[in-house]
Amino acid sequence: MKAVIQRVAYAHVKVDGIIEGAIEKGLLILLGVESDDNEYEAELLAKKIATLRIFSDENDKMNLSLHDIDGAVLVISNFTLCGDCRKGRRPYFGMAGSPEIAEPLYEFFVRKMKENGIAKVEKGVFGADMKLELLNDGPVTIVLNSKELPHK
Repeated sequence: MKAVIQRVAYAHVKVDGIIEGAIEKGLLILLGVESDDNEYEAELLAKKIATLRIFSDENDKMNLSLHDIDGAVLVISNFTLCGDCRKGRRPYFGMAGSPEIAEPLYEFFVRKMKENGIAKVEKGVFGADMKLELLNDGPVTIVLNSKELPHK
């Protein structure tokens, strides 16, 4: 499971011109589910993101987490994160999870963010053509892969 995390001052997602999810200060999470991902990896990733210290403290050091700032998250499903661009000029999406695999894991990840103490968790519409608007704060952008996190 891959995540691109952006620290934002605000973010919202529209589907057919209607806002489906919106947050103020917090994290925009683009989430890509691969065919071999599972709930354990989703849980690891959610816990890591909920406690990631990437918000500035009073000394302008990145020492604060979502919990510390009462931050929100907007989670957007994004299968293109699973694209393999090593060969040719067109991404290969063979490792992207099918909707039958990806959607339940996406929803599970959203639930785990809430269970990790994030009070406001918004989301997009799985599989929809979505338009995102955000103000990246910093900019701070982090890329995480669940397969690179310590597993027990």
